[in-house]
Amino acid sequence: MKRQPVQRRIRRPRVPDFVVEKIGVIDYKNIETLRWFINENGRIKPRRQTGLNASQQRQVAVAVKRARHMALLSFTTADSGD
Repeated sequence: MKRQPVQRRIRRPRVPDFVVEKIGVIDYKNIETLRWFINENGRIKPRRQTGLNASQQRQVAVAVKRARHMALLSFTTADSGD
């Protein structure tokens, strides 16, 4: 019997939303942009989910941490208590 060839799925590279929207700089004051990069638990999403390169991911991390420090973003979700 002849084996069937394995079909491999070709993955398309993710394009980050802020590249599509032509947002040049990731600023800590732009909360709506930063919410794209935070999951429902309040954690920063990894690069494989956001599609950012390493330098862009570092910019996002710094901006989120600054926004949290300035109390523009919360550290956790509002439903963190039992």
